[in-house]
Amino acid sequence: MIDPDNYPEIVPMFQADYRGSGLLLHIASLPSPYGIGDVGPAALSWIDRLHATGQSWWQALPLGPGAYGDSLYLGSSSFAANGLLISPDLLIRDELLRLSDCEGHSFQEAFIDYDVIVPFKNHLLDIAWANYKAGARQDLKADFEQFRNAHSYWLEDFALFRALKATFGGAHYLEWPEELVQRVPVALEQAGRELADQVDRVCFAQFLLFRSSLALKEYAHARGVRLVGDLPFFVSPDSSDVWSRPEYFLLDENRRPRYVAGVPPDNLSSLGHLWGNPVYNWEALREAGYQWCIERFRAMLAHVDVIRLDHFRGFAAAWHVPAGAPSARCGQWTPGPGYAFFAAVQHELGSLPFLAEDLGMITADVWHLLDQIGAPGTRVLQLAFDGHSDNPHLPENYAVNTVAYTGTHASPATRAWYEKLPVRERRNLWRYMRQPGGEPVDAAPALMRLAWSSRAAVAMAPLQDLLNLAPEAITNSASITAGKCCWRVSEEMLRAPAFEWLGKLTKSAKRMPLKEFLGQLEFEASRSGVVAKELSGKT
Repeated sequence: MIDPDNYPEIVPMFQADYRGSGLLLHIASLPSPYGIGDVGPAALSWIDRLHATGQSWWQALPLGPGAYGDSLYLGSSSFAANGLLISPDLLIRDELLRLSDCEGHSFQEAFIDYDVIVPFKNHLLDIAWANYKAGARQDLKADFEQFRNAHSYWLEDFALFRALKATFGGAHYLEWPEELVQRVPVALEQAGRELADQVDRVCFAQFLLFRSSLALKEYAHARGVRLVGDLPFFVSPDSSDVWSRPEYFLLDENRRPRYVAGVPPDNLSSLGHLWGNPVYNWEALREAGYQWCIERFRAMLAHVDVIRLDHFRGFAAAWHVPAGAPSARCGQWTPGPGYAFFAAVQHELGSLPFLAEDLGMITADVWHLLDQIGAPGTRVLQLAFDGHSDNPHLPENYAVNTVAYTGTHASPATRAWYEKLPVRERRNLWRYMRQPGGEPVDAAPALMRLAWSSRAAVAMAPLQDLLNLAPEAITNSASITAGKCCWRVSEEMLRAPAFEWLGKLTKSAKRMPLKEFLGQLEFEASRSGVVAKELSGKT
């Protein structure tokens, strides 16, 4: 029998006759009375809405805690979840907060004001922790201790890192006392004793968040929805990852990066792009059986079903730039771990639950690696209309094992994209659409129809495209400013007629809910068995 809650059974669907669809929306953008979306009631309602419109996938942005200005792609940990996503409503339900603790505050409705949200959420967590220590919900004690033991690989280091960060006023860890930078055991033990309460509080917040996230994941599964999470390839230079595991990065004797990440010059930039992240010491990771990477995946799979591997090409080769170089032009391609890495991951996890972000400067070695592991790749319609018939983002060039997007978190919403599209590409788009009588009015629904009607196994669109929002209605067109999620959706937007249109589009494109597909597979498998038995009897 096919078990819809057993994820390894789902991966081969991308290579079968499966046709599904979903929406891209970060949790932080959900409506909430507390200024930022969270894993509470609004997330459950969002899953209900996806289920009601026949969607099987919800893709979110990175779930980790921000390092620089709450940047989603420069997190302070590859393992931890963002405490800002803890639901006050759930803390009230769990008797760790009172309703009055959350009242008396006003928040921006259209965007996330981190300057207000961060102190507010931290204050609530302080109250919840104080109530727990005072005796509230002591029935959680055993589960909390079990959580700490199960996640000890990363949790204790992360908690001490956060406690030390607070102690030193948020300073970069390289500005801490030298014995803490170098992780001298005696200094770490002393800091752990002195900051024990702060460390315990951080661990408790992670426990609450993982607990709520697991409940959310189970709720989604019951509604036939699977969750996709985004995992940045690189980590922040000021993170618990680099501080606690310096041997896994190419650092000098002072723990500063010898090389930093970036991408080489391209048509958009003659200097390339210098990201500044430390790069991996793949030899050290290989000698350790890639265990750090595997635990990183395992921690994320507690929240999601599929991991979107950002900058997938880095597993084949990444652009390494000497630290201190004036631009990314000074870098060179350096081989990544390749197939051996994914073989080790599959041996540990039993499957490869990955979606590859294979955009940008992709070479033959990247295509080969993607073919070897069998993960679905990414296609984006906003990149399709340059006039070249071999453009991989044109629907006729899709492989089935593909997730097709109208746009991504890093691109403008389609309506804004179309308004700035060069005339030549705009004409290519409508020529491709074979639209009689001139140009269609709405680019966003047009691209959604293309994605949903394509042969890609999964079609996906940002919520902004479904709602066809005007550029001025969005804080920033991609919902990201310097990697920060700002835009918020309102309850009114979630009642828009566009959701009824989405349900009809999904049915007409023959994209079916996941559970329905699994049921069909099970029926076909059982029917095949009956036919085989009948034929065997005749012979």
